[in-house]
Amino acid sequence: MVQDIVLEVRGVTKSFGPVRALRGVDLSLRRGEIHALAGENGAGKSTLMNVINGILQPGSGKIFWEGREVSIASPIEAQALGIGLVHQEIALCPDISVAENIFMAATNTSRAPFMDFRGLERKAAEILRQFCNLDPKRLAGDLPIASQQLVEIAKALTLDCKVLILDEPTAPLTNREAGALFAIMHELAARGIAIIYISHRMAEIFDHCDRVTVLRDGQYITTMEISEITPDDVVNAMVGRVLGDLYPAKAAPGVIGDILLEVEGLSDGRRYHDISFRLRRGEVLGIGGLIGSGRSEIVKGICRLEGTPEGRMRLAGEAFAPVTYRDSIREGLVYLSEDRKGDGVFLEMSISSNISALNLSRVAGRGAMISDRRETVLAKELGAKLGLKCGSYSDPVSSLSGGNQQKVAIARLLAVAPRVIILDEPTRGVDVGAKAEIHRILRDLANQGTGIIVISSEMPELIGVCDRVLVVREGRLQGQVEGAKMTEENIMQLASVEGPSRTAAHAAG
Repeated sequence: MVQDIVLEVRGVTKSFGPVRALRGVDLSLRRGEIHALAGENGAGKSTLMNVINGILQPGSGKIFWEGREVSIASPIEAQALGIGLVHQEIALCPDISVAENIFMAATNTSRAPFMDFRGLERKAAEILRQFCNLDPKRLAGDLPIASQQLVEIAKALTLDCKVLILDEPTAPLTNREAGALFAIMHELAARGIAIIYISHRMAEIFDHCDRVTVLRDGQYITTMEISEITPDDVVNAMVGRVLGDLYPAKAAPGVIGDILLEVEGLSDGRRYHDISFRLRRGEVLGIGGLIGSGRSEIVKGICRLEGTPEGRMRLAGEAFAPVTYRDSIREGLVYLSEDRKGDGVFLEMSISSNISALNLSRVAGRGAMISDRRETVLAKELGAKLGLKCGSYSDPVSSLSGGNQQKVAIARLLAVAPRVIILDEPTRGVDVGAKAEIHRILRDLANQGTGIIVISSEMPELIGVCDRVLVVREGRLQGQVEGAKMTEENIMQLASVEGPSRTAAHAAG
């Protein structure tokens, strides 16, 4: 098999000051294989990919390309070898078109005096047509996150790659878009292109990958053939211990109480219509449906982050009619965005400042000035409650792993002592260990009487963490599943199959 190895990494190290991000990591990549790279956040996966792509230079170790030792000094040199990287973080130019973004590398090296916009748009359309219907003339900045990710993937496909690195590519994609991406991956692999696939989703790794390499704390742990292992083997290698159940026990008898939030006939006249449901104290209520079905728009309408929809609402038995999101916060109903880095946290602000941001009156000192001491006390109190791991509460949130950033975002909501918490994709982009912790946090909050609403594209998460699930399709509530009927098949049936929707009363719960 030696002649089939296109890329090999031996004993690579990388340090950032006193922090050792990589400690003698090994990786071998065979031509035509889809090779998963797994590990918790902070394990060193992205650092290793940045070394391979020339963004970072290793402290020591060797990289071999098709059997010869190479030094990759920049992404341009990586591209010249045939290495393409699709980052987890979107890196498009927002003020130019989709087509210009896709062919940016080729345009930069072109000596033509004028830009052939029609030619770029035609070629971009051909590439995009493989897995989506995006207008190549649109400005990249006007696209939703899922569509921007598709543009990033299209950029990589224009390169003459021998190795393609995909870092969490399906996180913002619909099931259909993800399915098209997997088909393209297998087609590329059949043509001899090697793919490094980074994902926290075990189902994707086991459905589409040939081998998996696991990193933990910057160290190489093992490489395994997918056909010879189970997801538990991967998870246990990632966390260094046998991980308990990913999902905590559902609500115990008597925990779920009176109606806490009641929504009747909510409609914005365009994206969602006649939404009615009830949330009870101590309940974790899921909202499922395909991306684009209107799930996020509904909850944003409830808390007035978007629009002023028609309909009636009651919170704890009282009329609830917020005009702005500030009013919603004041009444104890809060929302956590699916876009953690864009809307969930202030990355360059301190951990303590993030946690107090929604309730500054709680940390005000004399003369209404913020008290650093009170802010730190509040942050430590809520951080301890959520198991937040950090060096100092004065550190910026950007210094934390994805899972700990999400805990900061949740702590900020808890600072206002909410009665209802709405979480949109609460575990997107976090590792399995952090997922289990966040699921436990949600159930603990529910057991204390808080009403929880969870929107998730991962059906195992909806089924595992929620007491029942409402399903939305094309902006209308189709029904609910609970108990033994809470299966992936039943949720998908409601989410995707045309037919008469269930009555609002049936779905209200």
